[in-house]
Amino acid sequence: MIKIAMLSTGEEVLHGDIVDTNASWLSSLFFEHGFSLCKRSTVGDSLSVLAEELLMLSFNNDVVVVNGGLGPTTDDLSAEAAAKAANTTLVPFQAWLDQLDTFFKQRGVPMPKGNTKQAMLPKGSEIIDNPVGTACGFQLKINDCTFFFTPGVPSEFNLMVENQILPRLKEEYPEVQGYHCHKLHTLGASESSLSDILDKIELPDGYYLGYRSYLPYIEVKLFSPRNDEERRAKLLQLIYSNIKDHVVSVDESLIAHLGHLAREKNVSIATSEQSTQGWLTQWLHSDDNMSQSCRHGWVLSEGLVAGEPDQDELAATFAMAGATREKCGSDIALVTGKLKDNQFCIALSTASGEWGRKLEFYRKYALADQKVMIATVVGDMLRRHLSGLPLFSQYSSLKVIKELHLPSSAISES
Repeated sequence: MIKIAMLSTGEEVLHGDIVDTNASWLSSLFFEHGFSLCKRSTVGDSLSVLAEELLMLSFNNDVVVVNGGLGPTTDDLSAEAAAKAANTTLVPFQAWLDQLDTFFKQRGVPMPKGNTKQAMLPKGSEIIDNPVGTACGFQLKINDCTFFFTPGVPSEFNLMVENQILPRLKEEYPEVQGYHCHKLHTLGASESSLSDILDKIELPDGYYLGYRSYLPYIEVKLFSPRNDEERRAKLLQLIYSNIKDHVVSVDESLIAHLGHLAREKNVSIATSEQSTQGWLTQWLHSDDNMSQSCRHGWVLSEGLVAGEPDQDELAATFAMAGATREKCGSDIALVTGKLKDNQFCIALSTASGEWGRKLEFYRKYALADQKVMIATVVGDMLRRHLSGLPLFSQYSSLKVIKELHLPSSAISES
């Protein structure tokens, strides 16, 4: 089995000043193509520590991807550390010097002297092209291990991995077969409860389930051989049928799924927000399809009292939903009421009726997380309406205080 490791470099990564998204992205991409990482490590900007880590990785792995430390400044040490670990010297690579010269001439500015450092690579290296930046990557053998050195800028790193490093690995290891991954995004169930249900399913050889938890979703992943489409489809349907009450989308995000539904149904949507403070509207507009369905809306401050001072909070949210739809001339209105004492109200208004709920968080969340959860529950109500499903669902993190449905006949009579 091929052993692959990743080494992230830089004080900002080591000390948590930035989140190492490159590592998680590479792990996921490589895994789906059959090149699972066996180790990930991080070191700061110390030449001796970096060279020592490179040497240790070379003894225990077949392939190592090194990320970061290829910039023009004095704290970018990856090339120098690589030369030290490989017991060789840095030499100028004219091909990259020429590319750097072209890069700056096209922009009409002189090349800073510091950038010439980026063309100094360990002797015996093979350049990995960077079409969008000044830091070339390079491939180098240290002992019997193949190292790929890459820049830390995510856009440059992603392009380099997808277009050059991954194809080289596939050519070097043609026997490695990747996985196909289906993702079922669930809402309202805990990871353990989903596992209790799905553990009863007997999976064929080469198939297995994975779970990823991130607020407010649990992502259920079905990994399978790429060349087994018929059996994979049947298993996906079986898994879906067992947890369908909690699945909000398959192989796409909830907001992407909502966008497709809104476009298919050709509906217009208006919003009025208080507890989510604009997060719901921003989320809806993050998808192109959904953005085209969005009409007017407004955000109310937390200090504003909607409706009459002594009016029931859910009744006030209902009234706001109806008024929003009417004033904006939309097919659907989505409303998030005031958040008070860990409780909040939400409502959805259509020509056929109105639905509303008063819910309570079981525990205290950060304000940003509260906005995400409230907006997602509203999005789930919209999904259920557009899909012809019952609008009320249970969520493990929320307690139902009150819920109400008013059909259009009851609204017109009132």
